[in-house]
Amino acid sequence: MAVRHFLTLLDLSQTELHALVARAQELKSQWHRGESYTPLKHRVLAMIFEKSSTRTRVSFEAAMTQFGGSAIFLSSNDTQLGRGEPVEDTAKVISRMVDCVMIRTFSHEKVVKFAQNSKVPVINALTDMYHPCQVIADIQTFVEQRGSIAGKKVAWVGDGNNMCHTYIHAAQQFDFQLAVASPPGYEPNESLLNSAKGYVTVSKDPAQAVRDADLVCTDVWASMGQEGEQAKRKRIFQPYQINSKLMALAKSDALFMHCLPAHRGEEVTADVIDGAQSVVWEEAENRLHSQKALLEFLLVQPTLDN
Repeated sequence: MAVRHFLTLLDLSQTELHALVARAQELKSQWHRGESYTPLKHRVLAMIFEKSSTRTRVSFEAAMTQFGGSAIFLSSNDTQLGRGEPVEDTAKVISRMVDCVMIRTFSHEKVVKFAQNSKVPVINALTDMYHPCQVIADIQTFVEQRGSIAGKKVAWVGDGNNMCHTYIHAAQQFDFQLAVASPPGYEPNESLLNSAKGYVTVSKDPAQAVRDADLVCTDVWASMGQEGEQAKRKRIFQPYQINSKLMALAKSDALFMHCLPAHRGEEVTADVIDGAQSVVWEEAENRLHSQKALLEFLLVQPTLDN
């Protein structure tokens, strides 16, 4: 059987993605009931981190432990990648010793090269272009709270970053409308937008994006590696803050999501992220369950179509 990788949401079919979300809900219920399920006994996940992390590390490590397997944490200081070894060589070595590799790094091209040279599944746990694991958890959260996301309106307000790019893929794969509002010069990747015509609209008006939305999403104004732009971005993005006035334009039962960590008083006000419409804590927990479903899919290979 050919090795499957998860580098973007487009690596799985629509049927597989829907089944993955459903399976994540099943695994979540099972976990909350205290039932033991260990399909990955003696299996090992290598976790390569070139960017810092809280939710990604804890959720993947906990997932492997709860599944009966183990995880190895590798930072840039722990591998020869940090000393200039070619990605291709590292991939060929590590993939001969473990069952799966998860990578959180800067360049998406590095993850692609790693996967091309890996004998085992590779999971993109965040790059400069995409963050598919987070958006799967987001979709799971919406489905749990409101049912199918198909035909709904999702508003993305802020930087056209890796999360926004992944939401563009999600709109295509889960069949919803995505309204993006970004400052001029900070819009999402143009080629991605061209490939998603009919699913995505882009404007510089947050009110237009949020109006009648079923889900409102945002992210920090300066991501990791952009700390030097913090002051500049704070000025430019101030009109794109998610506050109660903006949320009032969405549907009355609209949800608010944020991948975290959040900067209260910047991209979102405290009354919104800590308010009744916010599901950020459920969203964060669902990283564990959706990634369990992903690991099961990649390593156990159940037939998700059934």
